[in-house]
Amino acid sequence: METQEAGFSLLELFKMGGFFMWPLLFFSIAAVAIALERALYLMYHNLQLRDLQESLEGYIKAGNLAGARKYLEALTKRRMGARILLGLVKKPELSERQMEKAVEAEAMSCINALENGFNFLTALGSLSPLTGFLGTVSGMIGAFRSIAQATEVNAQIVANGIYEALITTVFGLIIAIITMIAHSLFSHVVDRFAFEIEKACSELITEIALSRSRRRAPAQADIIPLEEYT
Repeated sequence: METQEAGFSLLELFKMGGFFMWPLLFFSIAAVAIALERALYLMYHNLQLRDLQESLEGYIKAGNLAGARKYLEALTKRRMGARILLGLVKKPELSERQMEKAVEAEAMSCINALENGFNFLTALGSLSPLTGFLGTVSGMIGAFRSIAQATEVNAQIVANGIYEALITTVFGLIIAIITMIAHSLFSHVVDRFAFEIEKACSELITEIALSRSRRRAPAQADIIPLEEYT
């Protein structure tokens, strides 16, 4: 009797869960695949900005926007921040407002790429517990049908039916919890990157404007006022 009370393996629990364990299995595989793909994508595209901003400030202060452009272009493959900041120095003749527009468009494109797949994680996090609950309801229907057909009802019939019915709910909740944790972590990373890139762009646009004013100042100082000729 003691050997029969040992824990079930995952395969046995899967079989006991019935038909609705198959969509839950698909949801779990899809959730893990999307989470791994997003994690690798976020790690591959380095989202650090501090080193980029500091290097770019050095180029701007030196008046070397061409050097800044070459520096960023060499990093665009692996650095999302480089792609966005490149809009500040790609066309130095643009006004401050035009630079903001160019950076905003590129930032939206990059952030959309970073958030690709987040909607699927949200959908899986919502569908998994619902599917698990549907499996539980289906199992309860089967359990009560067995009770109705039994000539002698005992506690074991009721307990076994409910036990098997609740398996799908447990698996559905586990999948949903893992999926929503992954979604929350990824969203936090992307939101922080969006905030930092907005701050960095604002500071760099100001630095470019100051650099332009410094370059104009000597030229204006060379103009001799008309009063000196009178």
